[in-house]
Amino acid sequence: MDKVYIPNTIEQSIYSFWEKNNYFSPEKNSNKKSFYMVIPPPNITGGLHMGHAFQYTIIDILIRYNRMKGKNTLWQMGTDHAGIATQILVEKKLLKEKKIYNISHTKKYFLKKIWEWKEKKEKTIFKQIRRLGSSVDWNSNCFTLDPKISNAVNKAFIILYNNNLIYKGKRLSNWDSKLNSVISDLEVDMHNASINIWYIKYEIENNNKSEKINNQKKYITIATTRPETLLGDTAIAIHPDDSRYKNMIGKKVIVPIVNRSIPIIFDKYVDIKKGTGCVKVTPGHDFNDYSIGIRHKLPMINIFTFNLKIKKKLDIYDFNGIKSTEYNNCVPIFLQKLEKKEARNKILKILKKINLLENVKKIETMIPYGDRSNAIIEPILTSQWYVKTKKLAKKAIHVVKTKKILFFPKKYKKLYYSWMNNIQDWCISRQVIWGHRIPIWYDKEKNIYVGKNELTVRNKYNISDTVYLKQEKDVLDTWFSSSLWTFSTLGWPNKNNLVHIFHPSNILVSGFDIIFFWIARMIMLTLYLIKDTKKNSQIPFKKIYITGLIRDELGQKMSKSKGNVIDPIDMIDGISLPNLIKKRTKNMIKTDLVHDIVIRTKKSFPKGIKSYGTDALRLTFASLAAPTRNIIWDMNRLKSYRNFCNKIWNASRFIILYNQNKKISKKFIPKKLYFFDHWILIELNELIKKFKIEIDIFRFDNIVMLIFDFIKNKFCDWYLELVKLSTLIYSENKLQSTRDCMIYVLENILCLSHPIIPFITESIWEKVKNLKKITYHTIMLEKFPVYKKFFLDTKILQDMYWFKKIIKSLRNLRSQCNISYRKLITLYYKSNNNNIKKILSKRKKYFQKIAFIKKIILFDKNINNLHYSSNIIDNEIEIFILFDKCKNNYSSEELDIKIKKIQKKINCIELNLLNKNFLNKAPLIVIKKEKEKLILLKKNKKNLMLKNNI
Repeated sequence: MDKVYIPNTIEQSIYSFWEKNNYFSPEKNSNKKSFYMVIPPPNITGGLHMGHAFQYTIIDILIRYNRMKGKNTLWQMGTDHAGIATQILVEKKLLKEKKIYNISHTKKYFLKKIWEWKEKKEKTIFKQIRRLGSSVDWNSNCFTLDPKISNAVNKAFIILYNNNLIYKGKRLSNWDSKLNSVISDLEVDMHNASINIWYIKYEIENNNKSEKINNQKKYITIATTRPETLLGDTAIAIHPDDSRYKNMIGKKVIVPIVNRSIPIIFDKYVDIKKGTGCVKVTPGHDFNDYSIGIRHKLPMINIFTFNLKIKKKLDIYDFNGIKSTEYNNCVPIFLQKLEKKEARNKILKILKKINLLENVKKIETMIPYGDRSNAIIEPILTSQWYVKTKKLAKKAIHVVKTKKILFFPKKYKKLYYSWMNNIQDWCISRQVIWGHRIPIWYDKEKNIYVGKNELTVRNKYNISDTVYLKQEKDVLDTWFSSSLWTFSTLGWPNKNNLVHIFHPSNILVSGFDIIFFWIARMIMLTLYLIKDTKKNSQIPFKKIYITGLIRDELGQKMSKSKGNVIDPIDMIDGISLPNLIKKRTKNMIKTDLVHDIVIRTKKSFPKGIKSYGTDALRLTFASLAAPTRNIIWDMNRLKSYRNFCNKIWNASRFIILYNQNKKISKKFIPKKLYFFDHWILIELNELIKKFKIEIDIFRFDNIVMLIFDFIKNKFCDWYLELVKLSTLIYSENKLQSTRDCMIYVLENILCLSHPIIPFITESIWEKVKNLKKITYHTIMLEKFPVYKKFFLDTKILQDMYWFKKIIKSLRNLRSQCNISYRKLITLYYKSNNNNIKKILSKRKKYFQKIAFIKKIILFDKNINNLHYSSNIIDNEIEIFILFDKCKNNYSSEELDIKIKKIQKKINCIELNLLNKNFLNKAPLIVIKKEKEKLILLKKNKKNLMLKNNI
C-alpha cells in the first residue's frame, strides 16, 4: 500500500475497472427487490456545474447503499436536448464563426451543426460524470431525442389528444421576439426597473343631447407604462366601490388616435389607490387584462407582428379566440410597421400635440425578460397547443396528500400545493427547430389529423396519397419529453419494456427551482399514462428529496456572468490561477465585469485550486446536504475532508502493515475480547444503527458527522492507539482476537463509507482482501453492515467513558504544568465512586502506558497546604498533579499569555452557542462537543489563575 494517498493515481483506473466489469448495470430478469432512480438529465448546453455534482453525489450515495443492500439497482443515465437553450448557443456559435444570421434559411445545415454540438458536449458531460464516481448504468443511456424517447413522446401526445386533454387555442402567451417563440411563465425572469408611467386622457363619449349642443368635452384619465398598446384597448375598468366614478356606469370612452368607442366596465381587480383608479384594458397584450376580458367577454386585439412591429391591420378576436369584426381593424398609416419603441414615441408625440397627455412620472416596477434570450417578453395572442391540467392536477395533489409520494423536507409540499391549486393549462408548443415535432398533420382546409407519422395518418384516416398533408412546424416544449422520463427510458410503450420490473422509481433527487417545471408534470402525466397490473394509476416515484442551492462563499448564486462559478472537476484535479481566470472570463457578455472577476478570483484562490480528489469533494457535498434552501460553499471544509481521507488511508495502511504475514481469520468471531475491542464493536454497531436512521430521512450531513466522529475520534485516536499499547502489554499469541477485530472493524468502516467515498474504500478494500487471502470482486457488491442487538454492553461503555475522561483530563493538566506528555508522573486521585476506582485498578496497565504514569494513588490526605494542579471530572473524581513532585515551569508572563489565549477560545465558543443559526443547523454531536470544550477551557483557565494567584 502506497505510503502517501494520491487520489489521481487510483480514481480513474478504479472507475474503468467498475465499468468494464459491468457492475453498474442491473439484472434484467431478477427475483431481487429492485431499486430505481433516474438522473435529472443534464442539458447538453455545457458541462456540469456544482449543482449537478452535488445532486449526483446524493443520488450515487443512495444507489451504492441500496446496491450493497442486495437490491437489483438501476440508475438511469441520460441527457436532455434543452430545445431553446441549445438552439440559442448554436446560433451564437454559427453567427460568430460563419456569420450565419438566419437559421431558418439553413435548417439542414443548422441541424447538422447542432447534432455535432450534442456529440461534443455529451462527451464532456460523460467524462465529468465518470470523474465524480457516479455509478450510472451506461448501457441504458438515453437522450431525449433518441428514437426510443421520440416514440414515447408521440404516443403520450396522441393518447392525451384523443382523450381531449390536448387542444389548440388562441390565447395570450409570453412571446420572445429574439427566439421567435412562445415561452412558459416559468421561463420568464422578472427584473427591477425604473420606468415612465404616462397619464393619458380618454374622451368620454357624449350621449347627452344638451352636452352635445354646448360642445362640452369630458375626459377620464388612465395611467399606463405602455402607451403603444392603446391601439388594442377594448375597455376602461374601474373598481365597483370607487365612489369617484359612480356616474360612469353605462358610459363609453373614445380611444385616442384610433377613435374607437369602448365601454367603461366595473371589476374588482382594479386597485382604487393605484394611479387614477381607472385602468385601460388591453386583453391582447396583458395577462391581467386578458383575465378581465374573459370575465367581461371583451374583444381581444393583437397589434404586433411576431418581430414586435405594428401591424398594417389589427387582428381582432372575440373572447373565445375566434376572428371578430366588431371593430375596424385599420391602423393609422403613420404607425404601420413601426417598431415598438418608435410607435410609442410617435403616439406620445401625437397625444402631447392634441393635449391628451396629462402627466408623466417615474416608477419602480418589474419587467419580464426571457431567461434564455434576455429579451423583453411581450404578451401576444398566438395559436398554441395546450394540455388541460385541472383534471390532471387533482390526482397529482391527491397522491401527495395521501402520502403515496413523500416530500423531504416536508416544507416543499406547501410550494407544490400552491402551484398545483393555481395551475393553468400548459402551453406545450414552441416555435423552434430543435425538438420533437408535434405529431399533427393538416390538409389544405386546415383539418387536423394526429398520428406518429404521415403514413400512419393516411392509413388511419383513409387519406389518399394525392391529398396534400403537411406536418405541424412547432416542436414540443422540452419539459414534455422530460415529464415522461421515469418510464420512457424504460422502453414504454414497447411491449418488451422494463416498466414492470423497475417502475415506479424509488426516489427523485431534484432542486426546489424545478418542482413545477419537472416534478409536478412528471406526476401528472405518469398518473394518467402508466397503469400497474391492476390497471391502477402509477406514480413516477415514491419519495422526492429536494436539495438546496449551492452558493459561493459570499452567499451569491453561482453564475458565469458573476464569474464565481467553480467547476467541480477543477476541485478534483486542480487548476492553476491563470487557467482559472481564463475559464471564468471566457466569452463574457459584460466585459466591464472582467476586472472585478480577476481581482476576486485572485483573492479567493491566490494559488489556484489544489487537487483534492473525488472522495473529498463527495464528502464535502454530503456534509453540506442539510435541509436548507441555500448552501454556502466552503473550501476550508473541502480541505478538511481531504485531510480526513488521508487519515483513513494512513490508519488502513497501519492495520495492513501491522497484520502482514500474520494469521487473520476469514470470519471474525467476537470471543475473548479485550475491553477496547469490545468497546469499538459497540460503537461500530451504534454507528450502523444511526446510519440507517439518518439515510432513511436523507440527513447525509449527519451521516458524514457520524462517520467522521467514529473514524477520527474513536477508531484512530483511541482504538488504534490502544491496539499499539496492547503489543507492549501482551504477547503476540494473545492478540489474535484483537487482530481479527481490527480487520473486521476496518472492513465495516470501508463498507459504511463506500457509498460516500467509493474510490479510496475500493482501493483499501483490495489490500484487505489480499491480506485475508480471499477473492471478492469489488466492495460495491459487498453486503452493507447490519445492526446487531446483542453487541450492546453498557458496562464496557461506562468503563471506556471514564478511561477517556481521565486520560484527557490528565493530558490537560500536563499542558497546564508544562510537563512533557512522555515524562513519567504519579497520578493522585480522590473519588467515592467504586466503579471508577475499579476502572483505575483494572485498566492500570493501559493508564500507565498511554498516559506515562508511574503510579496511580488514591489520595486521602488533606492537601490544602500543598501545591497542586487538579481537575474535577463530572463531580465524580478529582485528579491531581502535586507540585512538590513536579514543579510548574511557567513564568507569570507566560501564564498571562496562556490565560488570554484560553479566554479568546471561550469567547468564540460562547458566541457560537448563542448563535441561533449555528444551533439550528449544526448537528447535535457538534453542539455537544462545543459545550464539552467550553467546560474544559473554563476549568483550565481557573487552574491557571490559581497558579498565578489571580
